[in-house]
Amino acid sequence: MTGNIDTPVTVSIARKVRPGAEAQYEDWLHRISEVATHFPGHQGVHILKPSSKTLGEYVLIVGFSSYARQKAWEDSAERQQFLDELSEKNLIEGDADIKKVSGLEFWFTLPEVPVNAKPNQHKMALVLIVVVFSLLFAINLTFGAWLNVLPLALKLVLMVTGQVLLMTYFVMPAVTRMLKSWLFR
Repeated sequence: MTGNIDTPVTVSIARKVRPGAEAQYEDWLHRISEVATHFPGHQGVHILKPSSKTLGEYVLIVGFSSYARQKAWEDSAERQQFLDELSEKNLIEGDADIKKVSGLEFWFTLPEVPVNAKPNQHKMALVLIVVVFSLLFAINLTFGAWLNVLPLALKLVLMVTGQVLLMTYFVMPAVTRMLKSWLFR
């Protein structure tokens, strides 16, 4: 993990669930996710169900506003109780694969990339410049007529929100997959 202690941290935890224990594990996932949302600095959780893209594993992705806040959750008694329950019920096979990334690395993570693989910072910056420019240009071309009548601050809020949502959920996963061999070389 790179960055400083105040940088947002995203943690992905991949686990192989024992056949037949999927419903119990999903219940466990939803319960631990609900508890985590009440911790200071929690910024959201996403659950990826097993597929070819996750190598047949469940992947839990949790964001925190800083390393300290993520560490507080990681060291909490609440989280430990859930881990103990997971162990007692024998719901998973093998060990969890845990990745922590901070800052820009979040947009360049893929479940199938090894934990120790980190994209080159210069390549990340170049890709982000191209993607951010392209998205903002496309948003401006598509919605510019409507946006130009708004006050500047509202226009920027709408453009940045649209751009970040598109990057996070659609563009960066596709771009990272497309450029994976170049980014991680």
